[in-house]
Amino acid sequence: MHPTPKYLIGLLFLTAVATATAAAERPNILYIMSDDHAAPAISAYGGFLAEAAPTPHIDRLADEGMLFRNCFCTNSICTPSRAVIFTGKYSHVNGVYKFTALDQSQPTLPKLMRAAGYHTALIGKYHLHSNPVGLDYWSVLPGQGRYHNPQFVEMGDEDSSGWVRDGKRTEHEGHSSDVIADKALAYLKDVRPADKPFMLCCQFKAPHDTWEYAERYEELFSEEEIPEPPTLFDDYATRSDALKTTLQYIGSSWGRHTNFVKQTEHLEGSAKKKAQYQLYIKKYLRCVRGVDDNVGRILDYLDRSGLAENTVVVYTADQGFFLGEHGLYDKRFMYEEALRMPLLVRWPKRIKPGSTADAMVLNLDFAPTLLEVAGAAVPADMQGRSFLPMLGGDVPQDWRTSFYYRYYFSHFKTEPHYGVRTPTHKLIYFPRIDQWELFDLTKDPNELRNLYGEAACQTMVAELKAELARLQVKVGDDPDDVGDKPRTGF
Repeated sequence: MHPTPKYLIGLLFLTAVATATAAAERPNILYIMSDDHAAPAISAYGGFLAEAAPTPHIDRLADEGMLFRNCFCTNSICTPSRAVIFTGKYSHVNGVYKFTALDQSQPTLPKLMRAAGYHTALIGKYHLHSNPVGLDYWSVLPGQGRYHNPQFVEMGDEDSSGWVRDGKRTEHEGHSSDVIADKALAYLKDVRPADKPFMLCCQFKAPHDTWEYAERYEELFSEEEIPEPPTLFDDYATRSDALKTTLQYIGSSWGRHTNFVKQTEHLEGSAKKKAQYQLYIKKYLRCVRGVDDNVGRILDYLDRSGLAENTVVVYTADQGFFLGEHGLYDKRFMYEEALRMPLLVRWPKRIKPGSTADAMVLNLDFAPTLLEVAGAAVPADMQGRSFLPMLGGDVPQDWRTSFYYRYYFSHFKTEPHYGVRTPTHKLIYFPRIDQWELFDLTKDPNELRNLYGEAACQTMVAELKAELARLQVKVGDDPDDVGDKPRTGF
């Protein structure tokens, strides 16, 4: 064997140094996601709750980064949205239509980031049911998980069945938001390797129902009346029957989440609904306060440790949520409140503080964007598109001006539906009851007047139906696929 020439040794050394330097310069990624956190419950969005329930720590990301005004999901329900985020593909392509497991044999964001040299980690609510793959470290709630003294399945304690729920569970004392933040901080301090960039997904359970807040927030809002949304007493006139048959309304006995029987048994009519709304929204906002305080703890650590300058921080939720609008709670419907997601991004090296973006981005776009941020290749079959140029203030000229949405029947008797949204209009079709809704979002942002049957709107109806059909072909969706054949990998 001949000795390696000195020049080659030097070249290899320089290459290794250059590779290490490039890795060090790549930004870390801290992806923070809450469950069911609606944009109006983040004060940076300036919604009807902004003054009553400020979120100063999450607002920091808007003040120091970029707030996206038009971020939307493609299927407003927890597990499917998380699968879309991990794969960059619609539900009918990634195989998760409802509450089924993600087929981990397909490419996912953690796998691709790990292959790109990132140390990948996920802590908190995972809710994809199959054991996590592509992560160097994970600690997840089994299913929904508990709010108080939550149990976690730790990496190494997974069951050979492949189901997260079957893994060994370890209980941690405290409220889930505090415990998840503690675990995220422990990862940042003690687990992540110093010589690699990291992608940490810190995923809170809150403020998902049943809104069990930490004891320290018991008196929060106790002496206040929270503002009501202007559509709390929507009478559903002109709308389809879907709104009239769903069990998502405040006061519904489904799940007994918002009926508050004992507290409101002496009331009836509008007085009862007002009281139910107050009880519901205060529980929800107390959970939000717990998330906000813990986001503050994590941001403060990034500052103290010197990580903030080279860390991209993303804050979002898995979809929107009804906070009494149209008299509803939960999500699922293609109406704005459930469709619209919060999205705030801070990246000191690229994003101008206090900036905003108005272009339509989707949860489909998260994986391509984070991959491009990391300098990794984006698979050609991902259906989302990187919005990295927007972080620098540039919107590509060919950026989307419409998108396709589809929800498949599951809980609450909420009718399955699909539709198209543009910057100015929305068309929704409910196939099982064969009914349509059309809204002019410019003149009617609260979606109170269904224009579908009006003679003056038939040209718009025809144009939107054509666009809906075009998008279905583009994304490869079959309207007859009702989501009853999920692909789980099992």
